[in-house]
Amino acid sequence: MISSLHWVRKGVAAEQPEKYELTEQEYERINVLTAGELKEAREELKEIKEEQMNDVKKEEDPELAEYNLENYDDDDEEKIEGRPIKFFGSVKSLTYYASNEEDPYLTLNDEEDGSEAEDLRILKTDNLLVAAKTEDEISQLEIYVYEESNDNLYVHHDIMLPSFPLCLEWLDFRLGRKSDVPGGGNYIAVGTFEPEIEIWDLDTMESMYPDAIIGNREVKGGGKKKREKKINPNYHTDAVMSLAWNKQHRNILASSSADTTVKLWDLQKFICAHSFNHHSDKVQQVQWHPIESTILITASYDKTVTAFDSRSPQAIETWNISSDPECIQWNPFSPQQFYVSTEEGLVLCFDARNTGNDNNKNHHPLFTLHAHDSSVSALDVNPLIEGCLVTGSPDKTVKVWDVKSLKPNMVTSRDLSVGKVFSLQFCPDSPFQLAVAGSSGSVYIWDISTNAGVRHVFEGRGIPLGTSKIPVKDIDTQQYNNSVN
Repeated sequence: MISSLHWVRKGVAAEQPEKYELTEQEYERINVLTAGELKEAREELKEIKEEQMNDVKKEEDPELAEYNLENYDDDDEEKIEGRPIKFFGSVKSLTYYASNEEDPYLTLNDEEDGSEAEDLRILKTDNLLVAAKTEDEISQLEIYVYEESNDNLYVHHDIMLPSFPLCLEWLDFRLGRKSDVPGGGNYIAVGTFEPEIEIWDLDTMESMYPDAIIGNREVKGGGKKKREKKINPNYHTDAVMSLAWNKQHRNILASSSADTTVKLWDLQKFICAHSFNHHSDKVQQVQWHPIESTILITASYDKTVTAFDSRSPQAIETWNISSDPECIQWNPFSPQQFYVSTEEGLVLCFDARNTGNDNNKNHHPLFTLHAHDSSVSALDVNPLIEGCLVTGSPDKTVKVWDVKSLKPNMVTSRDLSVGKVFSLQFCPDSPFQLAVAGSSGSVYIWDISTNAGVRHVFEGRGIPLGTSKIPVKDIDTQQYNNSVN
């Protein structure tokens, strides 16, 4: 199955992605990042062994006791006091060759390497599409290249993941190995059933470890704290359900979690800049406002949707809904409006200026659309065509809606043979290209303009003003903390 999709706009990806190299510096970086996991795993293994030893202690053969067979497999290096545990050894002892012709173990020559490089080339006219896929309990990111002119979609490379992925978010803020490189990058942040957030470089192939992990539960002396349910202000303690990168304050990433909190992360220092605890149940979604750079909207299983300025989180506006939310989206053409889809199959449109904290009718939605007979598990608003909204559902259908007049009208509906629909997203560069994926594990690119009704309804609708020319700047974490406290 594919649980999440995310487009990468044209011209962002490196023309020739680099191959991952295990340099001495990279070994040291990985050893630092994995020290906690290794120590935690060793402690858990030690506990298991102690339990097993206690179980068989009474049955132990005295003649075999002197050989200490229970500890036969223990690594002597780990017993050396004060010596760090290495995830990898040193690369200094590895033999390498200046060219493939000198390496007796390789049959490829340098000319063939050049041909491979040409095959891996990404053109400025190509989009990338990242899919979070799980098959036979193995999770990975599949990075597709989409050639719109040829209607060609293929997997360029993939990245293995340690846990089931729940959400994806693209960002171009350079970090990790390339933090000192000028210009923007090409990264994907991944939220999983684990509390940590992994950030991978999409311009690097065959990566063994993410460029950054934020939300580590580090403790003194190395290692990690065991999974706890109690809310912590510095890291998540449960699954990360949603991610949102702030395109204006580029070093800030927002996350929502099953631990009921929403957190803001500083990508420069890899620390939590602020934690919000206004929900009482799992927080399904978080999104930044498309224009007002400090406004957040959240949707929770406590059956509320909230909006607030992250600098003044005590002033929270709340809207009540009748069932658990699935997706939330701002309307880029009318930024005061947002959409909420629910497990009841509804799509609700609210005006953020009309809150649910009063006793009059203003807190009611602008419209309520019964979009599907089962939950609306996927929803997107076309950023280039006004009033074009699309929904997907476990009923296996994808529906295109015209909502410009606040009187929703279904334009077309299709079963794209992707199984239960879990994710869909419009291409940021092409107004009619829609990526759809679900339980079948395949990705489908639907050109909705092939439908005559779509062409007729949405003809002449333009690009929203003010969303693509917003000044981009970074903010200092200390300054940000001062503003929100």
